[in-house]
Amino acid sequence: MFEAVQFVERRRAFEPEETVLAEHESELDAVEAARDARTAFLESGSEDYAWWVVRQQGARLSNFISDSKSDREFVLDLTSGELVEIPS
Repeated sequence: MFEAVQFVERRRAFEPEETVLAEHESELDAVEAARDARTAFLESGSEDYAWWVVRQQGARLSNFISDSKSDREFVLDLTSGELVEIPS
């Protein structure tokens, strides 16, 4: 199972809010859920900072990462431990 997770850093909050948006059998479906949530967040006009990750259920390591301040998306190369940008 893969989780699409949203983090929102609100003003004056010490910790970001973490919300599991969806759980999917397919990593690709979880990535699509994260992308849809990012689009909805951007369309809301919120000035808070948010980011989205896709990870295996319960994991601390993310397979996909994007945020509200950039159009860039990343995956983690497990062989090198480096973030690799996904070409648009």
